[in-house]
Amino acid sequence: MKGRKVTVPGIIRKKGKERIVALTAYDFLSAGIVERAGTDVVLVGDSLAMVVLGHPNTLQVTMEAMIHHLKAVRRGLTLPLLVADMPYGSYHVDRASTARNALRLVQEGGAEAVKVEGARRETIEAIRECEIPVMGHLGLTPQSVNRLGGYGRQGNTPEDEERILGEAKLLESLGVFSIVLENVPAALAERVTRELSVPTIGIGAGPKCDGQILVFHDLLGLTPEPPPFVKAYGEFGAQMEEALRRYGEDVRMGVFPREEE
Repeated sequence: MKGRKVTVPGIIRKKGKERIVALTAYDFLSAGIVERAGTDVVLVGDSLAMVVLGHPNTLQVTMEAMIHHLKAVRRGLTLPLLVADMPYGSYHVDRASTARNALRLVQEGGAEAVKVEGARRETIEAIRECEIPVMGHLGLTPQSVNRLGGYGRQGNTPEDEERILGEAKLLESLGVFSIVLENVPAALAERVTRELSVPTIGIGAGPKCDGQILVFHDLLGLTPEPPPFVKAYGEFGAQMEEALRRYGEDVRMGVFPREEE
């Protein structure tokens, strides 16, 4: 495929100049689709636990599952920057296991960077010591669902706004190359974006971030109950059901396959 390879320095240079387009992907076919659509950043997110594996939250996905799907996406990509989520439990024990798990995502899975939820100094330092770029993630952090009590909007009070801004500045000082802001007020996301030198990538965070990310299945209308901030750009779930129904009818009526087929 023609075009220029997207790199971490290239993403940083987009700050204030060009909006960053990011999407999730979880398999070979979806990876090829998002690449041909011109996506800058492809995230193999731990959201695969919910939209692919059917779990109620992201906490059940393992390193082995992440690497399995990461390998498939890697085979489908050429140009976009490939980022992998550090799954729950992979960076919560100690620096050694954090570094080891990040290295596995790169060496075994083919990731070019990893994403970590929260403002975790030792975690980010351990990963960056391995020369692995880190994407931050603040606001609604799905791996904290039990502590947060759900998936509600974060940063609603002045105190929470200052805390998230402080966390963003800490991540910047630790050398992250970008920060995902999830489900926070648009005014807070705009402020963080304005005060940081690294790009912000929003999801449910208003239009003023340096880029946006959506889950592949949500964007295409494949998710039965997507988050309220999602915009579906197609209703492919309904179209797929209709195609499968028509196939079933043709088989039952004996009109597929025809003699010449």
